[in-house]
Amino acid sequence: MTHGMVSAPQPEAVEAGLDILKDGGNVVDAAVGAALVQTAVDPQMCGIAGFGSMHLYLADRDVHTCIDFHGRAPLATRPEMWEDLIVRECDDGFGFVLQGEVNEIGYQSMTTPLTIKAFDEALNRFGTRSLAQMLAPAIEYCEEGFLVRPAVHGFWTRGAEAGRIARIRGLTDDPATAKIYTKADGSIRGIGEILRNPDMAQTYRRIAEEGVEVFYTGEIARQIDADMRANGGLITLEDLATCETEEIAPLWTEYRGHRVATNQPPGGGLMIVVMLNILENFDLAAMGHNSADYIATVAEAMKIATVDKDTRMGDPRFFDIPFDELMSKDYARAMAERIKRGEKTTVPRMNPGGSDSKETTHINVADTQGNCVTMTHSLGSSSGTVTDGLGFMYNNCMMVFDPRPGHTGSLAPGKARFSALSPTIVFKDDKPFFLVGSPGGTTITMGNLQAILNVVDFAMTAQEAVLAPRFTATSDAIEVTNRILRSTERELQARGYPTQRHAVSYMIPIVQGIRIVDGVLDGGSDPAGDGMAAQV
Repeated sequence: MTHGMVSAPQPEAVEAGLDILKDGGNVVDAAVGAALVQTAVDPQMCGIAGFGSMHLYLADRDVHTCIDFHGRAPLATRPEMWEDLIVRECDDGFGFVLQGEVNEIGYQSMTTPLTIKAFDEALNRFGTRSLAQMLAPAIEYCEEGFLVRPAVHGFWTRGAEAGRIARIRGLTDDPATAKIYTKADGSIRGIGEILRNPDMAQTYRRIAEEGVEVFYTGEIARQIDADMRANGGLITLEDLATCETEEIAPLWTEYRGHRVATNQPPGGGLMIVVMLNILENFDLAAMGHNSADYIATVAEAMKIATVDKDTRMGDPRFFDIPFDELMSKDYARAMAERIKRGEKTTVPRMNPGGSDSKETTHINVADTQGNCVTMTHSLGSSSGTVTDGLGFMYNNCMMVFDPRPGHTGSLAPGKARFSALSPTIVFKDDKPFFLVGSPGGTTITMGNLQAILNVVDFAMTAQEAVLAPRFTATSDAIEVTNRILRSTERELQARGYPTQRHAVSYMIPIVQGIRIVDGVLDGGSDPAGDGMAAQV
């Protein structure tokens, strides 16, 4: 048995990961097996036709690396192809509203599907089990079905927001999708009802039997290609055959005597580095957790990092990121001085607003030997499209590209869009101390940041760190959850900050964490999701 812990937003995934550890699998096996179960029981949050970032630290093998599997724009993409369709920017700056929603739903909304390739590569290089073995629990959930959880149903019934479509359309617009997700009378399943997906089970069995190549160059690839050609899709056999993951070293910074490792662009780890470097210049603990001083200071760091993200971060294959400046302590001190002088950073938006889509999922796994994996993977907000007979849903990551040519996030063939995915490991005395990651669109980096501050500056446990009330600032407004004191909000408003209060107590985003202290594991799972943290 491997003694370890799993934290995730789905109990089914946590249990699958624990079963793998109990059977002697390592943290990579458990992370992939649990993630595959996530694709079965949270099929709009993630899937084998998605994207993500996997951060691995394997003390017993002297391995510390990141596997990046952000999807890339199909080769048929052209920078100007949607320029005439722009309606407006999404309210939170996370994507654009286009005529016909062609970038959000349907066959043109997909980037290359890299998730199943990344899982296979991780197992082959660092695991002890095969992909076929790790697919077995997911296949069982597809065949036998899973109970629709509140978070799953809540996503299905979410209305239009921030310029995005009502998510029910992602279950009903496409006939092949509707066959899976609606009942005979056209209604969706309620909380506690069972959803089965035998077509996805069969696809997973074929991958288990024939290997991941069947998805990228074999019969499944040909089915995908035929479906795309028949429906005006952009992905081709060439896209499937040539798309690749990328292994890359983590980014590093130091924060209050801890070393912090996070992922590289096009993931969001650089934003974590920028914010921690700025905040190191303040005595946050003395301000008091979630005081007006604390929120204003952290929010300004969030806004500075957001402007840097919008203007100076992107896919490094296509954009020259000024890493040296953005990661320098001198730059951080200059930004901190701006905050101390009372200067407020403005976040330019075509149409300012708040609220953000929260689609994506996360998995943390750690063992008592110091091995750990933290991985965020996603379908974006999911395309609503299924190739008839294959069962799985495609991502819709084309939505977050900028349809205006000449911008950092503009469309280009083979380009990945910058994302906030930022699975992060905090080290203390050169050993893993805190793993953190979360789903939540543009708020991912902001939730991960606050969890790190909670553990390092305020000595919270992992569960306390993810439970603490949160806020975010990805525009000029500071968004607060309903447990941030109204008196604090009034004080922020008196200082000239526009605020937006959310009715929910837990959100922004759904943070998952594991803390390791003297070889003892404690985990946290945000109650905004349905998940848990548990150990064997």
